[in-house]
Amino acid sequence: MTVPPVIRLDDVRLALDGRSILDGLTFAVPARGVTALIGPNGAGKSVTLRVIDRLLCPDSGTLHVAAGRSAFVFQRTALVRASAATNVALALAPLGLCRRERAERVASALARVGLADRAGDAATRFSGGEQQRLALARAWALRPALLLLDEPTASLDPTATAIVEDLVAEMAEAGTTVLLVSHNLGQVARLAARVVVLDGGRAVEQGPTRSILSSPRTPEARAYLTGELPWTSFAAAS
Repeated sequence: MTVPPVIRLDDVRLALDGRSILDGLTFAVPARGVTALIGPNGAGKSVTLRVIDRLLCPDSGTLHVAAGRSAFVFQRTALVRASAATNVALALAPLGLCRRERAERVASALARVGLADRAGDAATRFSGGEQQRLALARAWALRPALLLLDEPTASLDPTATAIVEDLVAEMAEAGTTVLLVSHNLGQVARLAARVVVLDGGRAVEQGPTRSILSSPRTPEARAYLTGELPWTSFAAAS
């Protein structure tokens, strides 16, 4: 029995300030696991995430998102000037949880990302890596069916990057569908089972990560992957 995709975009088009950003974008994201969106700067990757999360409305085409609750972790975290615990609790406010369950979820999420001892500290004083872990704690606490990640480790050191990758992998293994935008092809090789290559607002190639990273078929995908060298090869990362 074929499982329908969690996300499907068909001929999605979007222009911003008179410039075409998405130009007939068509691809699907299967349920569960990690799918990565890769491609050069300006290809439309971050805009695609915002369209999927309904932060932007396409000019035409169809978008189908079958997942339930979603969470979005941006490249630059958006934190309020409050404690780490309050930042997580605020994300849970729309769920209408009782005080006890809300407190349990906050404590569990902070513990999972290694920030239990910083629960009362001001989130805005955290390091970049700690802030990104806090953002993932908020997502973890929501228990989303769909997790959207926009360059979640772009400015992090290797240790913080490894912590974030472990958290993402654990969420995917627990059943969350993850759509990841990343220029770190080693990270893509480690986390993603499937890759969609964007160029000029179109999906020029999509398929299993191993096949695309090792033997891209289209000239656009080959040009992008060649231009991103050096990067950790799939064989080295697996």
